[in-house]
Amino acid sequence: MTRTIGLATTILGASALIAGAATAQPVSGLYIGAGGGANFLQQGRLQSYSYSGGITQPSTGSGGSSADIGVAGVGSVGYGLGNGLRFELEGDYRHNRTSRASVPGLVSDGGREHKYGPMVNVLFDLDVGSPYVFPYIGGGAGYQWVDRRRSQTRPGTFVTPGGTFSSPNATVFTGGVDSSFAYQAIAGVAFPIPGVVGLSVTAEYRFFALAGDRSFSQRITGTGITPISRSVKLTDDFNHSLMLGLRYAFNAAPPPVAAAAAMPSAAEASRSYLVFFDWDRADLTDRARQIVAQAAQSSTRVQTTRIEVSGHTDTSGSAGYNQGLSMRRAQTVKAELVRLGVPAASIMTQGFGLTRPLVATGAGVREPQNRRVEIILR
Repeated sequence: MTRTIGLATTILGASALIAGAATAQPVSGLYIGAGGGANFLQQGRLQSYSYSGGITQPSTGSGGSSADIGVAGVGSVGYGLGNGLRFELEGDYRHNRTSRASVPGLVSDGGREHKYGPMVNVLFDLDVGSPYVFPYIGGGAGYQWVDRRRSQTRPGTFVTPGGTFSSPNATVFTGGVDSSFAYQAIAGVAFPIPGVVGLSVTAEYRFFALAGDRSFSQRITGTGITPISRSVKLTDDFNHSLMLGLRYAFNAAPPPVAAAAAMPSAAEASRSYLVFFDWDRADLTDRARQIVAQAAQSSTRVQTTRIEVSGHTDTSGSAGYNQGLSMRRAQTVKAELVRLGVPAASIMTQGFGLTRPLVATGAGVREPQNRRVEIILR
């Protein structure tokens, strides 16, 4: 159990470490999600039998059972921090039927296993440069209940502390509910749906495992057998799930509008210019340098007494930090104008932080059109 809990801790820790080394596609605020698909249950192992009086008998073989392809479903509610990290509370359910065992003389073999419970997940969204594909990774830990039932009728010989018993038609029934800690690793891809802001289709692989052992009651009856009651201890409940789902973020920002749509009207084009910046950056992109160059050229062609350079930010981050960032952006644009030959004395810079958004948003939204510097020729 120590080994499996340690693995769960490693999975959760890795998600946080990756967050410091990658660029995030932010989900900001509350979101909900649900998904379902196929569950593949690996063959488990039988550890031991326990009898009344505290007698324990180790298993002499694998004793486990394989399973058919089953189903898995999850529902979650989560919160995104806006920097790629997400935390969510999840409820899950998995169901598998046991496969028919290869036992000589087997008459019937039927069973199933249900697993259900809550999990707490930590995930990190990755930005791969596409507005349509956003991978994510993460892990989770929680607690699960296992409801197991299996009935098998076959010839059999059973060695117990009370003696050896044989029957030509022994029926072995195993059943009960037990619980244990669980952990999982998650790798998925989200595909935003065009035209529906905040809604994404998700595709996931999950490795899901239960920590430690679980015990279930077992009763053996048949011709020539005094009914045997004992408990069996099973281990190694490993699952592989492939799921499709939907996720809806309540605070998602609309897709960025093309920069040309935010430009001034044709009548004012020669006197007003907008220079846009990447998130949390004050350096000029190639496109931004082109806009500044156009403003510098216009300042020599139209009658200009002064040039106002005003810096702005989006609403992500604190007001104090954004005030300083807006001033740095304004100073960067002024420096480029001066480099292009505009007299420094004619340029007035000011920063407004997050107080004058071009596009109205809620707090903590990384709206690209609000990360700007306005150049106005007076």
